[in-house]
Amino acid sequence: MATVFTKIINGELPGRFVYEDDEVVAFLTIEPMTQGHTLVVPRAEVDNWQDLDPALFGKVMSVSQLIGKAVTKAFDAERAGVIIAGLEVPHLHVHVFPARNLSDFGFANVDRNPSPESLDDAQARIKAALAQLT
Repeated sequence: MATVFTKIINGELPGRFVYEDDEVVAFLTIEPMTQGHTLVVPRAEVDNWQDLDPALFGKVMSVSQLIGKAVTKAFDAERAGVIIAGLEVPHLHVHVFPARNLSDFGFANVDRNPSPESLDDAQARIKAALAQLT
């Protein structure tokens, strides 16, 4: 059975994409820790990060680094946080988000009901930052 992320990648469920290539995608989470919180996900449906082919894991982390640069630029943050938790969905995903302090790293503090406008704004800002970086 396909994961929710595979369904998003395949267009069966909506997603606010900011990056796509043949192996990796990045889209906004619907429960952000901070505005701009993005998930970097391989198209391959692999649960544990340590089971991913090393070359593909390197690509996922390279894209995560690019998204980190974009979210810091887009949201005027000095740092980007990165977390691989892997407990919510059995499909590897790297959380990348603007971080200003340690409390930004708390899944207990996510916005469970962000406005569509805030998500649309974040998507537009990240895409604009990516366009300037690439």
